[in-house]
Amino acid sequence: MPDAFTVLWTHDTCRALREAGRVGERPPVAFSGVHSSLPAWSGAGAGDEVYALHVKQREVFVVSRMRVIDRERRDCCGAAPATWEDPAYPGHETWSMLGAGGCGAQAVHVDATPVRFDVPVSSELLTRLTWRNRRGQTRGLKYIVDGRLERSISLQGFYRLTPEAADELAEVVCSAP
Repeated sequence: MPDAFTVLWTHDTCRALREAGRVGERPPVAFSGVHSSLPAWSGAGAGDEVYALHVKQREVFVVSRMRVIDRERRDCCGAAPATWEDPAYPGHETWSMLGAGGCGAQAVHVDATPVRFDVPVSSELLTRLTWRNRRGQTRGLKYIVDGRLERSISLQGFYRLTPEAADELAEVVCSAP
């Protein structure tokens, strides 16, 4: 059974998506990294789903649901850089804001829903969302006050959802107009 994860897209990433006119488009790729500047998608494999989340004014939104296809460098990625000045993934220049220039960036090819910023996660669901680590321990979100997320620190990173939470986020995406 595939796993599901969440990744938090920062204000800078989401602003860059808007400015580049990517709203409504399906990203073909996202990027994993070895440095804290990029989330490490190390636990995700082919068939797993990743929910890109964004927090705006203490409200959480699902920006895109991405199903991992592979984590290999393909022809679509362009030539590997010959020097440090060369772009890492010239074939994915239009989606570079998702981390192509990050330290140790690795392409993760995805089949994704269109990028959008109008799919909120309800306050009730925020209180029920849970993640589990490799040892099977679960945790929920911290810093929820009156159904709103006061601090996004517990979303920052790349985390495995519990199956129940994954089902509920899938429902949010599927029921969005």
